[in-house]
Amino acid sequence: MARNRAEPSLLLGPVLYFRGEQRDRWWLSALFVLDGEVEPDDLRVDGVTLPVPPRHVTVWRRRHLWRFDFAVPRGVQDTDASYGFADGPSWSLVVPGRFSRPRIAFVCGGGLTPPPSQASQKDSAPPASSLWPDLLRQHDQDRYHLLVQGGGQIDGEAVLAASPLMSAWRTGTAATRAAQPFSPALAEELMDAAIDQHLRQWRRAEVAEALARIPSVMMWDDADIADGWGTGTDSEATSKVMRGVFMTARRNYALFQLGALAESPPDCVWGAPRATMTQGFHLGNVGLLALDLRSERTRRRVLSDRSWALLPDWLARFEDSRHLIVMTGTPLLIPATAGLERVTGWIPGLTDLTKRLGDQWRSRSHVAEWERLIGALGDFSRRSGCRVTVLSNGAGVGARGVLRGEGVELWQVLAPSLTSPPPTGLRRFATERLAAQREQPLPGHWLDMPRFRDSGQRTIARRGWVTLALDEKDQLHARWFAEADSRRYEQAI
Repeated sequence: MARNRAEPSLLLGPVLYFRGEQRDRWWLSALFVLDGEVEPDDLRVDGVTLPVPPRHVTVWRRRHLWRFDFAVPRGVQDTDASYGFADGPSWSLVVPGRFSRPRIAFVCGGGLTPPPSQASQKDSAPPASSLWPDLLRQHDQDRYHLLVQGGGQIDGEAVLAASPLMSAWRTGTAATRAAQPFSPALAEELMDAAIDQHLRQWRRAEVAEALARIPSVMMWDDADIADGWGTGTDSEATSKVMRGVFMTARRNYALFQLGALAESPPDCVWGAPRATMTQGFHLGNVGLLALDLRSERTRRRVLSDRSWALLPDWLARFEDSRHLIVMTGTPLLIPATAGLERVTGWIPGLTDLTKRLGDQWRSRSHVAEWERLIGALGDFSRRSGCRVTVLSNGAGVGARGVLRGEGVELWQVLAPSLTSPPPTGLRRFATERLAAQREQPLPGHWLDMPRFRDSGQRTIARRGWVTLALDEKDQLHARWFAEADSRRYEQAI
């Protein structure tokens, strides 16, 4: 694997990223993390005539990140392509044909860990990666083209907890926290912890196999930074330490979830002019717009005015698509949470739930921006004839929602967590109760969260993931896979 010197030690990789399609080519990148300064050999890829040279991304404490960028030719139908090293390991992926219809797996929370109290119990949920083998077995059958990851690719809270200096800062008073600088020592602790967390989570055999076999598109959420990022007090959000936490998380997001430096992102990062990570892709007749809704988030806003000004241009790039999938982090099309926010705020033990409700698009804090985004998506759909589906993290449950009005139908697909346990008890009851509320959020518009036929419930309180596939009539078929549940959860859009 190395040229003319000792064999390098592979710490992580390959992590395969989707960069887009261009004519008859499927553009990809593969990231490797090596221990030491030995440069890896060129990569050999089926269908690519010349060997692919490595590009050095960065180094941190002898851990060198190398990236290979390549474009695989596409045939008429799907093909299997191998990539690897002449005298070393190789891997295989599915390359969609020019006339193939996209098949996508969508996961949330793939890098999170169960709470310690649950992990220590005999009857607790299986280890955090336990559903990755299920997804891989389904991939062998369905042959996914993309693995779209919607947040929680890394456990940001675990990163913060691994830093003694960060833990000490969190125990201080509000005044001391506001005054404390973001020291170089703290920055180093957080970088060490974040890289260790990526290596530990992503090197698990089943996770590593999925990342090597299915090209990923990854968008971060608060879980990748710190729980509830963007919903804290003004003093916390503007503190030097928390700004440093964000910049460190941003650097690590770019390195591992984009395979690039934050200041030199790939072309698919459309939000780069605003220093955000919003990404856009075309997959035949399907468009994918992954909105970065954390970089500019505060308690009072989700996107800055400058990002709102860019949104019409982003949408216009999909005017020739038949279907647009929009990733929004937290759910867009669910009933308003204001009532629950008021109730849970008075119930002891539900502080965390109240905070999470305040982070939702339907929170009373984000009403104006919610209406603005609904208006933008609706206007785009009416003008272009392109159907729009919103893809979001269901905060532990799977579900679907639909907003109908003024000649437009917008669908919402919510994915459960791949690793974290689903809500139980009062949280489970509140989630199902909220989903049962049919409402008219805008004049002439009705919002529903329909029941699933096989279960009779509106939500799926099990771990799992969602797949999306386009049929010959350009209908998008969503299917929910739930742990230890053989019932079928499907929706044609």
